Amino acid sequence: MTGKQSAAQLAKREYGYALLTGAVGALLIILAVRQEWARAVFTQPNPLPAETIDVSGSDLVPLAGALALAALAGLAAVIATRGVLRRAAGVLLALFGAGAGAAVMTSVSAATVISVAASKVASPEAAAVSGAAGSTTSGTSTGGSFVVSGSAGQAIMTGTPWHAAVLVGALLIFLAGLATALRGPDWPVMSARYDAPGSRAARSAGAGGAPAGAAAPSAPPGPARVLDAATMWESLNGGQDPTEDDLAPDDPAPDDPAAAAPGVAEDARAQ
Repeated sequence: MTGKQSAAQLAKREYGYALLTGAVGALLIILAVRQEWARAVFTQPNPLPAETIDVSGSDLVPLAGALALAALAGLAAVIATRGVLRRAAGVLLALFGAGAGAAVMTSVSAATVISVAASKVASPEAAAVSGAAGSTTSGTSTGGSFVVSGSAGQAIMTGTPWHAAVLVGALLIFLAGLATALRGPDWPVMSARYDAPGSRAARSAGAGGAPAGAAAPSAPPGPARVLDAATMWESLNGGQDPTEDDLAPDDPAPDDPAAAAPGVAEDARAQ
Protein backbone atom coordinates (compact mmCIF):
# COMPACT_ATOMS: atom_id res chain seq x y z
CA MET A 1 0.00 0.00 0.00
CA THR A 2 2.88 2.31 0.76
CA GLY A 3 4.34 1.69 -2.69
CA LYS A 4 1.04 2.60 -4.33
CA GLN A 5 0.79 5.79 -2.32
CA SER A 6 4.33 6.84 -3.20
CA ALA A 7 3.68 6.14 -6.90
CA ALA A 8 0.50 8.23 -6.77
CA GLN A 9 2.34 11.09 -5.07
CA LEU A 10 5.11 10.93 -7.67
CA ALA A 11 2.59 11.03 -10.51
CA LYS A 12 0.87 14.00 -8.89
CA ARG A 13 4.16 15.91 -8.59
CA GLU A 14 5.06 15.15 -12.20
CA TYR A 15 1.63 16.40 -13.27
CA GLY A 16 2.03 19.68 -11.40
CA TYR A 17 5.59 20.25 -12.60
CA ALA A 18 4.63 19.62 -16.23
CA LEU A 19 1.73 22.07 -16.11
CA LEU A 20 3.86 24.69 -14.37
CA THR A 21 6.73 24.24 -16.84
CA GLY A 22 4.46 24.60 -19.86
CA ALA A 23 2.68 27.65 -18.45
CA VAL A 24 5.96 29.41 -17.58
CA GLY A 25 7.31 28.71 -21.06
CA ALA A 26 4.21 30.07 -22.81
CA LEU A 27 4.03 33.20 -20.65
CA LEU A 28 7.75 33.81 -21.16
CA ILE A 29 7.29 33.77 -24.92
CA ILE A 30 4.26 36.06 -24.76
CA LEU A 31 6.18 38.54 -22.61
CA ALA A 32 9.33 38.40 -24.75
CA VAL A 33 7.68 38.98 -28.13
CA ARG A 34 6.09 42.18 -26.84
CA GLN A 35 9.50 43.76 -26.26
CA GLU A 36 11.75 45.64 -28.69
CA TRP A 37 14.04 43.23 -30.49
CA ALA A 38 15.73 45.44 -33.05
CA ARG A 39 16.00 48.93 -34.47
CA ALA A 40 16.24 49.89 -38.12
CA VAL A 41 18.08 53.12 -38.97
CA PHE A 42 17.49 54.61 -42.42
CA THR A 43 20.11 57.16 -43.52
CA GLN A 44 18.39 59.72 -45.73
CA PRO A 45 19.82 62.40 -48.03
CA ASN A 46 20.71 65.77 -46.48
CA PRO A 47 19.15 67.74 -44.97
CA LEU A 48 16.77 65.00 -43.83
CA PRO A 49 17.68 63.34 -40.52
CA ALA A 50 18.15 59.62 -40.11
CA GLU A 51 14.93 57.72 -39.51
CA THR A 52 14.82 55.12 -36.70
CA ILE A 53 12.11 52.46 -36.56
CA ASP A 54 11.66 50.15 -33.56
CA VAL A 55 10.81 46.53 -34.34
CA SER A 56 9.30 44.22 -31.71
CA GLY A 57 9.43 40.47 -31.44
CA SER A 58 5.81 40.14 -32.51
CA ASP A 59 6.68 42.10 -35.68
CA LEU A 60 9.52 39.74 -36.49
CA VAL A 61 8.12 36.41 -35.27
CA PRO A 62 4.32 36.57 -35.00
CA LEU A 63 4.17 32.79 -35.20
CA ALA A 64 5.98 32.40 -31.86
CA GLY A 65 3.33 34.38 -29.97
CA ALA A 66 0.52 32.47 -31.68
CA LEU A 67 2.09 29.13 -30.76
CA ALA A 68 2.50 30.27 -27.14
CA LEU A 69 -1.23 30.99 -26.93
CA ALA A 70 -1.93 27.62 -28.51
CA ALA A 71 0.31 26.02 -25.87
CA LEU A 72 -1.81 27.53 -23.09
CA ALA A 73 -4.89 26.01 -24.72
CA GLY A 74 -3.01 22.71 -24.95
CA LEU A 75 -2.31 22.79 -21.21
CA ALA A 76 -6.03 23.21 -20.59
CA ALA A 77 -6.59 20.15 -22.79
CA VAL A 78 -4.09 18.18 -20.69
CA ILE A 79 -6.12 18.99 -17.58
CA ALA A 80 -9.44 18.05 -19.17
CA THR A 81 -8.39 14.80 -20.86
CA ARG A 82 -7.07 11.39 -19.87
CA GLY A 83 -5.50 8.35 -21.47
CA VAL A 84 -4.83 8.49 -25.19
CA LEU A 85 -6.33 11.96 -25.58
CA ARG A 86 -3.97 13.32 -22.95
CA ARG A 87 -1.06 11.70 -24.74
CA ALA A 88 -2.15 13.38 -27.99
CA ALA A 89 -2.36 16.74 -26.20
CA GLY A 90 1.21 16.24 -25.03
CA VAL A 91 2.39 15.58 -28.58
CA LEU A 92 0.71 18.82 -29.72
CA LEU A 93 2.41 20.72 -26.89
CA ALA A 94 5.79 19.40 -27.95
CA LEU A 95 5.09 20.46 -31.55
CA PHE A 96 4.07 23.95 -30.42
CA GLY A 97 7.33 24.36 -28.51
CA ALA A 98 9.44 23.06 -31.37
CA GLY A 99 7.63 25.33 -33.84
CA ALA A 100 8.16 28.43 -31.71
CA GLY A 101 11.86 27.71 -31.36
CA ALA A 102 12.29 27.03 -35.07
CA ALA A 103 10.45 30.23 -36.00
CA VAL A 104 12.79 32.34 -33.88
CA MET A 105 15.90 30.60 -35.17
CA THR A 106 14.98 31.09 -38.84
CA SER A 107 13.08 34.40 -38.95
CA VAL A 108 15.29 36.86 -37.06
CA SER A 109 17.88 38.46 -39.33
CA ALA A 110 19.05 41.90 -40.39
CA ALA A 111 17.20 41.62 -43.70
CA THR A 112 13.97 40.76 -41.89
CA VAL A 113 14.37 43.74 -39.55
CA ILE A 114 14.89 46.15 -42.49
CA SER A 115 11.92 44.69 -44.36
CA VAL A 116 9.57 44.89 -41.36
CA ALA A 117 10.71 48.42 -40.48
CA ALA A 118 10.18 49.60 -44.05
CA SER A 119 6.68 48.15 -44.11
CA LYS A 120 5.82 49.88 -40.82
CA VAL A 121 6.25 53.36 -42.36
CA ALA A 122 3.89 52.49 -45.25
CA SER A 123 6.38 53.44 -47.95
CA PRO A 124 6.54 51.22 -51.04
CA GLU A 125 9.77 52.97 -52.09
CA ALA A 126 11.41 52.06 -48.79
CA ALA A 127 10.35 48.45 -49.19
CA ALA A 128 11.87 48.44 -52.66
CA VAL A 129 15.16 49.68 -51.22
CA SER A 130 15.18 46.82 -48.72
CA GLY A 131 14.44 44.31 -51.46
CA ALA A 132 10.97 43.42 -50.13
CA ALA A 133 8.70 45.41 -52.42
CA GLY A 134 6.33 42.47 -52.86
CA SER A 135 5.76 42.08 -49.10
CA THR A 136 4.93 45.66 -48.22
CA THR A 137 1.93 46.04 -45.92
CA SER A 138 0.08 49.16 -44.87
CA GLY A 139 1.00 50.67 -41.56
CA THR A 140 1.69 53.87 -39.68
CA SER A 141 4.47 55.16 -37.48
CA THR A 142 4.49 57.76 -34.79
CA GLY A 143 5.64 61.31 -35.49
CA GLY A 144 4.89 61.22 -39.23
CA SER A 145 7.91 59.04 -40.05
CA PHE A 146 8.83 58.40 -43.65
CA VAL A 147 11.69 56.91 -45.63
CA VAL A 148 12.85 58.45 -48.88
CA SER A 149 13.70 56.28 -51.87
CA GLY A 150 17.41 55.70 -52.08
CA SER A 151 18.03 55.71 -48.31
CA ALA A 152 20.19 52.97 -46.85
CA GLY A 153 18.91 50.86 -43.96
CA GLN A 154 20.90 49.43 -41.08
CA ALA A 155 19.60 46.90 -38.57
CA ILE A 156 20.67 47.12 -34.93
CA MET A 157 19.80 44.10 -32.80
CA THR A 158 18.81 45.35 -29.34
CA GLY A 159 16.72 42.45 -28.04
CA THR A 160 19.12 39.54 -27.89
CA PRO A 161 18.08 38.65 -24.29
CA TRP A 162 14.43 38.53 -25.35
CA HIS A 163 15.41 36.44 -28.33
CA ALA A 164 17.03 33.97 -25.95
CA ALA A 165 13.99 34.12 -23.64
CA VAL A 166 11.75 32.88 -26.46
CA LEU A 167 14.10 29.98 -27.09
CA VAL A 168 14.00 29.07 -23.38
CA GLY A 169 10.21 29.31 -23.33
CA ALA A 170 9.96 27.12 -26.42
CA LEU A 171 12.21 24.53 -24.78
CA LEU A 172 10.04 24.53 -21.63
CA ILE A 173 6.88 23.97 -23.66
CA PHE A 174 8.58 21.17 -25.57
CA LEU A 175 9.67 19.44 -22.35
CA ALA A 176 6.19 19.77 -20.84
CA GLY A 177 4.67 18.23 -23.96
CA LEU A 178 7.21 15.42 -24.03
CA ALA A 179 6.58 14.57 -20.38
CA THR A 180 2.83 14.58 -20.99
CA ALA A 181 3.13 12.30 -24.00
CA LEU A 182 5.24 9.81 -22.05
CA ARG A 183 3.71 9.96 -18.57
CA GLY A 184 0.37 11.71 -19.00
CA PRO A 185 -1.91 8.63 -18.79
CA ASP A 186 -0.55 7.87 -15.30
CA TRP A 187 -1.27 11.35 -13.94
CA PRO A 188 -4.37 12.40 -11.95
CA VAL A 189 -7.54 13.24 -13.83
CA MET A 190 -10.42 15.60 -13.20
CA SER A 191 -12.94 14.86 -10.46
CA ALA A 192 -15.67 12.30 -11.23
CA ARG A 193 -18.31 14.96 -10.71
CA TYR A 194 -17.68 16.10 -14.29
CA ASP A 195 -18.29 12.65 -15.75
CA ALA A 196 -21.55 11.22 -17.11
CA PRO A 197 -23.79 9.52 -14.50
CA GLY A 198 -23.43 6.14 -16.24
CA SER A 199 -19.63 6.15 -16.10
CA ARG A 200 -19.71 7.23 -12.46
CA ALA A 201 -21.99 4.33 -11.59
CA ALA A 202 -19.80 1.88 -13.46
CA ARG A 203 -16.68 3.07 -11.66
CA SER A 204 -18.47 2.95 -8.31
CA ALA A 205 -19.53 -0.64 -8.94
CA GLY A 206 -15.99 -1.56 -9.94
CA ALA A 207 -14.54 0.11 -6.87
CA GLY A 208 -16.94 -1.83 -4.63
CA GLY A 209 -15.64 -5.14 -5.96
CA ALA A 210 -18.88 -6.30 -7.59
CA PRO A 211 -18.48 -8.44 -10.73
CA ALA A 212 -19.20 -6.77 -14.06
CA GLY A 213 -22.18 -9.04 -14.83
CA ALA A 214 -23.63 -9.22 -11.32
CA ALA A 215 -26.84 -7.40 -10.54
CA ALA A 216 -26.72 -4.48 -8.17
CA PRO A 217 -27.85 -5.31 -4.63
CA SER A 218 -31.39 -4.25 -3.86
CA ALA A 219 -32.10 -1.58 -1.31
CA PRO A 220 -33.12 -2.83 2.15
CA PRO A 221 -36.89 -2.97 2.70
CA GLY A 222 -38.53 -0.38 4.82
CA PRO A 223 -39.93 3.13 4.55
CA ALA A 224 -36.56 4.82 4.95
CA ARG A 225 -34.93 5.19 1.54
CA VAL A 226 -31.77 7.12 0.86
CA LEU A 227 -32.26 9.15 -2.30
CA ASP A 228 -29.49 11.00 -3.99
CA ALA A 229 -30.03 14.23 -5.90
CA ALA A 230 -30.10 12.54 -9.31
CA THR A 231 -32.82 10.05 -8.29
CA MET A 232 -34.99 12.76 -6.75
CA TRP A 233 -34.64 14.91 -9.86
CA GLU A 234 -35.66 12.02 -12.13
CA SER A 235 -38.70 11.32 -9.93
CA LEU A 236 -39.78 14.96 -10.12
CA ASN A 237 -39.44 14.94 -13.90
CA GLY A 238 -41.65 11.83 -14.03
CA GLY A 239 -44.38 13.52 -11.99
CA GLN A 240 -43.75 11.51 -8.82
CA ASP A 241 -43.13 12.68 -5.31
CA PRO A 242 -39.67 11.37 -4.31
CA THR A 243 -40.48 11.81 -0.61
CA GLU A 244 -43.29 9.25 -0.66
CA ASP A 245 -42.29 5.83 0.68
CA ASP A 246 -42.95 2.73 -1.39
CA LEU A 247 -45.54 0.38 -0.02
CA ALA A 248 -44.30 -3.05 0.90
CA PRO A 249 -45.80 -5.93 -1.14
CA ASP A 250 -47.68 -7.24 1.90
CA ASP A 251 -49.14 -3.88 2.89
CA PRO A 252 -52.88 -3.52 2.18
CA ALA A 253 -54.15 -0.77 -0.04
CA PRO A 254 -54.94 2.37 1.95
CA ASP A 255 -58.45 2.69 0.48
CA ASP A 256 -59.48 -0.87 1.51
CA PRO A 257 -62.12 -0.38 4.27
CA ALA A 258 -61.64 -3.90 5.59
CA ALA A 259 -57.91 -3.41 5.94
CA ALA A 260 -58.20 0.16 7.17
CA ALA A 261 -60.70 -0.61 9.94
CA PRO A 262 -60.89 -4.35 10.70
CA GLY A 263 -63.08 -3.79 13.76
CA VAL A 264 -65.70 -1.92 11.78
CA ALA A 265 -65.81 -4.66 9.14
CA GLU A 266 -66.37 -7.40 11.76
CA ASP A 267 -69.25 -5.41 13.35
CA ALA A 268 -70.87 -5.07 9.95
CA ARG A 269 -70.70 -8.82 9.34
CA ALA A 270 -72.13 -9.53 12.82
CA GLN A 271 -75.14 -7.35 12.11
